[in-house]
Amino acid sequence: GVNSIPFFIYSSMFGFQRIGDLIWAAGDMRTRGFMLGGTAGRTTLNGEGLQHEDGHSHLLAYTVPNIRSYDPAYAYELAAIIKDGIRKMYIDGEDVFYYITLMNENYEHPPLPEGAEEGILRGAYLLKASTLDASKARVTLLGSGTILNQAVEAKTILEETYGVAADVYSVTSYKTLYNEAMECERWNFLHPGEKPKTPYVQALFGQEPRVMVAVSDYLKALPDSLARWLPGSLHSLGTDGFGRSESRAALRDFFEVDARYITLAALSSLARQGEVDTSLPAKALKELGINPD
Repeated sequence: GVNSIPFFIYSSMFGFQRIGDLIWAAGDMRTRGFMLGGTAGRTTLNGEGLQHEDGHSHLLAYTVPNIRSYDPAYAYELAAIIKDGIRKMYIDGEDVFYYITLMNENYEHPPLPEGAEEGILRGAYLLKASTLDASKARVTLLGSGTILNQAVEAKTILEETYGVAADVYSVTSYKTLYNEAMECERWNFLHPGEKPKTPYVQALFGQEPRVMVAVSDYLKALPDSLARWLPGSLHSLGTDGFGRSESRAALRDFFEVDARYITLAALSSLARQGEVDTSLPAKALKELGINPD
């Protein structure tokens, strides 16, 4: 039987950054267990700057084939992931291990939405659907980790100030979505005479073109890795660059990932599609207090 389940808890910057070769060796040895990257993201840890602010570990996790990486925002997401991980590794006997990022920011944790558990584990689910008239201009917001809260706030601004309907999805794992989509593509490629498989990410968002804005505390390349399977345009916001020592609010302004930039990205994308007046993004830029310089 299993005597203990390993939990390795550390500052997220130090994992794939400082001991990345050991993580690769752990994968090669078919290690099982949980790595918890604490104080994760490039804007969540005040004042630590370049040394601690991690905006790239979830992208580096793509390089280790048997690591499953998740960026949960809420307690119920974390609970579902750990419960499923224990089952996969220690009951089903899968040779995988887990990388989960954790934040150090205080915010309200809502209850588990009904039926959300499957989406949490598969990488994404609908967190908040818009109740506005379906005939209005509409945008889909993808948020992850602590920045999911900024997407929820942007939804409020878009709907109450600009009359744009906004649906918010929590993306718990870009890697899980990416890997499953790639597996489907490979199966379809090798079975040309059979009914093609549909990736979960495609089934989740459908075929109808939509304007999408993705935002996380990580590099823009992370959501961009899904672009080929998404319907319509994708505007990615992320924390490309080095970390800086500042407050959360200042860092999120600097990296352009707060609710104001999400709102502006949504309006700009809608304007390009001809769904709102082209003057609206410029008007919103001033109203939101964004300095383009």
